[in-house]
Amino acid sequence: MNDRPRRSQFPLLVAVGLFAVGLAAIATVFLVPLCTGTDAWLGVYFATLAAPAGLFLGFVFALWSGRRAR
Repeated sequence: MNDRPRRSQFPLLVAVGLFAVGLAAIATVFLVPLCTGTDAWLGVYFATLAAPAGLFLGFVFALWSGRRAR
């Protein structure tokens, strides 16, 4: 049996959620001008920053959870 305490997966869920929001915002940036002929509003451009933030948090979580206890 494994005696190691189970670590929380919450940071990974946050990272995946941020990345998904960022990808959806990136798609919105390209689709809104095609469908409406106007630019997307400023909040969508700020939401695109969630994609690299989620990717960074995912890498940090992977490095943090992959460390072995000595």
